[in-house]
Amino acid sequence: MTHAAPPELEGELLLQQRLVGFVRAFGLHRPDETPCGAPVPVSEAHAMSVLAAHGPLSQTDLARHLALRKSTVSRLVDQVVDRGWARRRPSPTDARCRLVELTPAGREAAATLGQVRAERIGRLLARVPAGDRAAVLAALDTLIEAAREG
Repeated sequence: MTHAAPPELEGELLLQQRLVGFVRAFGLHRPDETPCGAPVPVSEAHAMSVLAAHGPLSQTDLARHLALRKSTVSRLVDQVVDRGWARRRPSPTDARCRLVELTPAGREAAATLGQVRAERIGRLLARVPAGDRAAVLAALDTLIEAAREG
């Protein structure tokens, strides 16, 4: 005999199932490639996107943008530097600080990743019925805000 979950747990279980389903369907569970299939870890792609959008940043500022710990960002920056996509340079305003910036190769790679991401998102959005798009976007905004509060 099976017992039904309390109504509040049913909602939590349904949300969990849907989120896990989306993560898998979109490919977010593959750590060594972007959901668009580029052979770049998702964390590196996100860091490059932030650096492309905001220019040179300290590792502390990059950590804030990525919502990651400074130690994680330090390793992440090492990886991007090792690929030749970024470099560290002294800050012109604070001798104690080093800025991380994209190299020309990094800007090119970030642009390519951005284009591939835009194409994948475009295909995804095209598969959502036009009448449902606003509701899907509103639901994502609600989930993002709820996750930030948590």
